Amino acid sequence: MSQAPAAVDAHLRENLVSRAELLQGHFLHVVRDTVRLPSGREATREFVLHPGAVMVIALLDDGQVVLERQYRHPMEQVMLEFPAGKLDAGEASLLCAQRELLEETGYTAREWAFAGRLAPTIAYSNEIIDIWFARGLSLGERHLDEGEFLDVLTATPAALQALCRSGEVIDCKTLVGALWLQNVLRGDWVLDWGHACADPMNAACAG
Repeated sequence: MSQAPAAVDAHLRENLVSRAELLQGHFLHVVRDTVRLPSGREATREFVLHPGAVMVIALLDDGQVVLERQYRHPMEQVMLEFPAGKLDAGEASLLCAQRELLEETGYTAREWAFAGRLAPTIAYSNEIIDIWFARGLSLGERHLDEGEFLDVLTATPAALQALCRSGEVIDCKTLVGALWLQNVLRGDWVLDWGHACADPMNAACAG
């Protein structure tokens, strides 16, 4: 008889004893948890609480994908990435994906497909990024946030793969996105496409 996952993992799990707040900043929320180890001893775990985010793999009619170049201060360099952004409080994942694509690139999409999720920093954050594909793109005006500066560009999937292979792309979510893109284009991973609301800034599209 197969065991339930909780029973299977009992020898690995840690149980929360208490939590202390370390930092509540404008962007980061850092806590220190005291946990009880499987051995019975106690240890501390410091990590970042995150509301979640989305990443968009936007497919143009000519087969190219939409990318961004943005300066990332912790890395002290400009990074090549897929469009992405953090969920607002209470915001649905699809609505966030539509909003971020429009705000950062000016594109809206006729069809959307949820691909999967990734946890980019499991050792020190509970962040989860939802991966969305978009197609049937129309270009309009960007609506960048105050203090946000980025370039929008397009590339063929082959060019993107080459950049990942050469090490010019090191952003985790973009590397995972390139893997998804490769498998979708080969037909190995199938997406369930659906029509989206025409106005991604309308809360009624969140359904």
